[in-house]
Amino acid sequence: MHLAIIMDGNGRWAQKRGLKRVEGHKKGAEVVKEITTYCANNPEIKILTLYAFSTENWKRPKMEVDFLMKLLDNYLKKELLTYIENEVKFEVIGDISKFSKNLRERIEYTKDKTKNFKKLTQVLALNYGSRDEITRAVKKMIEKEEEVTPENIQKNLDLSRDVDLLIRTSGEIRLSNFLLWQMAYAEMYFTKTMWPDFTSKELEKILNEFKKRERRFGGI
Repeated sequence: MHLAIIMDGNGRWAQKRGLKRVEGHKKGAEVVKEITTYCANNPEIKILTLYAFSTENWKRPKMEVDFLMKLLDNYLKKELLTYIENEVKFEVIGDISKFSKNLRERIEYTKDKTKNFKKLTQVLALNYGSRDEITRAVKKMIEKEEEVTPENIQKNLDLSRDVDLLIRTSGEIRLSNFLLWQMAYAEMYFTKTMWPDFTSKELEKILNEFKKRERRFGGI
């Protein structure tokens, strides 16, 4: 299955505790490690896509954006061993051309070191927006003079695999421009738990509920 998560609530989690927003992001990074490790050891989950930084997140204060870039670099450096130990292939979707040269190199290095793993593919959505992704896919098709069909659009997306289950934390009930095409028939689960408080135990409960749902894909 393809599990997608909108990791929401880091800033609010910190503010409720009288902490700076960046402290919520730090704690959130720890949760990414826990959830990724859990998914790598769950044979039913093949792809885990995490909404890490959207095209709209550049609007945040420069200090917070700079911190997030540094946090991502440190996370990839620190957690490379976790990827290797759990046989996790690391991938990225989105337009990372706006990132610093050093961060782009870190991303490519991590991708290269994990490219042969097959237990789980972890996909980070970085400088990602679904409308931007679809627009870029259509441009690719025009350049290649491909016929405009649903199949060709999907083939040219950053991520062609449909989502089976979407989880959003923090109580917000919206998609926020995330994998709009891929979620055409996805099941959705919205939890009030802030991302820094999200655990593999709660994920397991959600997965058990997902198994009980009847997916008809528009049929009877």
